[in-house]
Amino acid sequence: MSNAQTMYAQSLEECCDSIQYGGVLRTVLAQGHMGVGKSTMLKMLGERLPKHTMCYFDCNTKTDAGDIGLPQFHLIDKQGCVTYVPNEELGFHLDGPIILMVDEFGKANKSIKNSMLRTFLERKYGNKSLHPESIVFGTTNIGAEGVGDILLPHEINRITVVRIRKSTNLEFIQWGLNNGVHHTILGWCKDTPQLFQSFEDVKDPKENPYIFHPQLQKSAFVTNRSLEAASDWLKVRDAGHISDRVLTGNLIGTIGDRGALDCMAFVSLADQLPSSDSIKETPESAIVPTSAAAVCMVVFRALGSIDRSWVDAWMTYFKRLDTEAQGMFVNGVRADTYGKDKQAAVMSNKQFTQWCMSNTHLYSADKI
Repeated sequence: MSNAQTMYAQSLEECCDSIQYGGVLRTVLAQGHMGVGKSTMLKMLGERLPKHTMCYFDCNTKTDAGDIGLPQFHLIDKQGCVTYVPNEELGFHLDGPIILMVDEFGKANKSIKNSMLRTFLERKYGNKSLHPESIVFGTTNIGAEGVGDILLPHEINRITVVRIRKSTNLEFIQWGLNNGVHHTILGWCKDTPQLFQSFEDVKDPKENPYIFHPQLQKSAFVTNRSLEAASDWLKVRDAGHISDRVLTGNLIGTIGDRGALDCMAFVSLADQLPSSDSIKETPESAIVPTSAAAVCMVVFRALGSIDRSWVDAWMTYFKRLDTEAQGMFVNGVRADTYGKDKQAAVMSNKQFTQWCMSNTHLYSADKI
C-alpha cells in the first residue's frame, strides 16, 4: 500500500459513495483493517438503494471453481454444449438490480479469484449477465496485518483498490447511537480515542495496549466489531444474567485484558447514573452526575433510546445539564446520520426548538 493511498484513505461513508455512484461501471475493492466495518457497507448500501437486492458472497467458504458455478450436464444432449449455472449467492438468477459484495477476496483460493475476475470487470459469468443497474464491490484486509490477503497485479488491474481508514471515536459513537451500542461503551469511546488508532501510526506496539499490532501476539483486542460484541455482553449483564466477574472474563476474551479492565471502570461509573425511569417520571429531581464521563453516558443513553413519549421529560432534565452536555445532545440530534424517527420526535418538540433558538452558539460545541 502506497503512502499516497494511505493519505487519501476513505471513511466507510465515502467508500459507499464511490461504490454507489461508480459501482455499476467499476468494481471497488475496499481494503482496510480487520473489524473496521467493511462488511457493513452492504447494509449501508442496501439502505441507500432499497430497490436493489443485497447479495453476499463469502470467499472464505469457497474452495474451488465448482463453488462459483456448475455445469448443467442434463442439457448437454439437448443443447450440444455445456452451460454453467452460477452460485445463487452471486445473484445472476435475479431479474432486478443487485448489490453484490464479494467478501474477503484477498484470502480467496486462486481458482475462486480467477473465476470472479470476469464478474468484477464485465458483470458476467458464462452466458449470464447481471442487471445493468447492478453494483459489484469487494472487501479485503490490508496486507500489513499479515492475515493472508494477497492481490496479484493482473487482479488489481481489473479493479479499483480503495483504502478504508479506521473510524474516529466520534464516528463510531454516531454509528453506535443508531445501532443499539450500549451507552457505557459509547462513553468509554468518547473518553478513549486511542481505541481507534491504527497500528501503522504506532512506533512502539506497547504504546497502545488496546489495538491489534502485527508485531505483538494478542488473542483479543479492540476493533469496531469487538466493541459491538462487548456491548452485547453489557446488555446480558444489565439483564441480570451474569455477574461482574463473569462479565470481566467475557470482556477479556472480546477486547483484551487492558480494554476489559478499563471498560469495567466505566461499567462501575454507569451504575451510578440516574435510571431512565427516574428521568421520565421525575425529571426535576433525577440525579445529575458530577463526573463529565457519566454525563456523557446519560446523553448517549438518551440519544440512543429517546422517543416521542418522553421528549418533554428529557428536555426538562436536559436543561439541568452543563452547556457542553447540552450542545453534545443537540449536535447528536442534528447529525445527518442520526435516526430519522428519533430526530423527528426531538426536533418537533417545542422545548427543543425554543432551546435551539436561544443557544445557537452551542451547536458545534461538541460534535458527535
